[in-house]
Amino acid sequence: MPKKGGKHLEMGKETQAQCKRAKLEAPCSPSVLNFETPDSLFASLISPIKEEEFFREYWEQKPLLVQRDDPLVAAYYLSLFQLAELQELCHQGLCYGRDVNVCRCVKGKKKVLNKGGKVNYVQLKKDFDQKKATIQFHQPQRFKEELWKIQEKLECYFGSLVGSNVYITPQGSQGLPPHYDDVEVFILQLEGEKHWRLYKPTVHLAREYNVESEERIGNPTHEFILKPGDLLYFPRGTIHQADTPLGTSYSTHLTISTYQNNSWADFLLDAIPCLVFDTAKDDVALRKSIPRQLLMVDAAEWTEKLSSLLRRLAERVEQSRELRASDMRKDFITHRLPPCLGGGSESLGPGGKFPKIDSKIRLQFRDHVLLTVEPDQEDADEIRRDMVYVYHSLKNRRETHMMGTEDDTASEGGTAQTHGLRFPLSHLGALKQIWSSSTVNVQELNLPSDEEKQNLALALWSECLIQVL
Repeated sequence: MPKKGGKHLEMGKETQAQCKRAKLEAPCSPSVLNFETPDSLFASLISPIKEEEFFREYWEQKPLLVQRDDPLVAAYYLSLFQLAELQELCHQGLCYGRDVNVCRCVKGKKKVLNKGGKVNYVQLKKDFDQKKATIQFHQPQRFKEELWKIQEKLECYFGSLVGSNVYITPQGSQGLPPHYDDVEVFILQLEGEKHWRLYKPTVHLAREYNVESEERIGNPTHEFILKPGDLLYFPRGTIHQADTPLGTSYSTHLTISTYQNNSWADFLLDAIPCLVFDTAKDDVALRKSIPRQLLMVDAAEWTEKLSSLLRRLAERVEQSRELRASDMRKDFITHRLPPCLGGGSESLGPGGKFPKIDSKIRLQFRDHVLLTVEPDQEDADEIRRDMVYVYHSLKNRRETHMMGTEDDTASEGGTAQTHGLRFPLSHLGALKQIWSSSTVNVQELNLPSDEEKQNLALALWSECLIQVL
């Protein structure tokens, strides 16, 4: 955490699992962040603001500016990404559009200056120097291990995907017009200085990106300069624009974003179909036919009936205390970053002791594992039995994180591969034992035979989900 108590301006181990990894890059400056747990990482990121104050006063409500004037924090932020690193990255084969955008704000509009194909650093630097273009580098955590560490911990903390972009803007220039985003934003100033202007939202907690005109947004509610080591947060929907002032050769900042499509509306869109399906099994009122010709006329006269059925669904939730949002949860596990252990290879594999009937085991990578009960996905029968699924993100690929479906991990259907295991419903009790205990003996698992107990432990061990003590 920062050693100096910076000022803020109010505005409005996971176990290393005997799984091997190869060294990726040289270490950066000593970290001012605490990576011990997801909670400690976030607390050190927003320090000296306390978590309780942040979520009570700022989260989804108003911007927060933390000005630190701390050389240790500034040095660490500088190590996260620098303009000088782009030359080597270009040699690795960056592409316009996918990896890099080159743009400039001209008369309130975004002008894209991308070339075709792979990025040539000489041309990129020429556009930067001569055309005063902003370089937007997408998802640098794919290349920088320290950002991988930060964003992986933040995904554990928020339970939501966390992306990032680097913006490098020369002096006297602006890359993007005034706009608002559909994500919660944390800005880390890495190099130089950036002049920011924030405006009152026209759409509070917006669900989509949109450009706003200068005439519509009025005067800024907040205006300030970000310097190296400073942190800025603002909620989705906050209108903003930023430029590099004269006298600063260029500015580099990192935008960390999260909570895209992660609202109650998104959760209910996912959960309500499951709730209706499950409730209809037991409630004949939901299985009755709709009135004749309802689909051919205005359904407004049936609002009382619909309200009655919705109340029955609400009663079901209150009585069962269950509301499944399986697609959102699975999507998160499928697309999030894998654990960052450092000093090892990109792929995880089982290692250490082999599980036996007399072994003591414990769950590892708890934040990366999802235990759920779903209808059998491999059963083609009309009535599908429930099965236990254990999904995990240990085999996800950092190189394709937040890059959409245009990656080589996509299946033939165009969606990323979900990693995990499938068990009969009879194994749920034993799995819950492992999930709820710090350690458990294989012999004591709630299964009828030693063979089933050992096979369960072996299956989890083969996926690196348990450690044998």
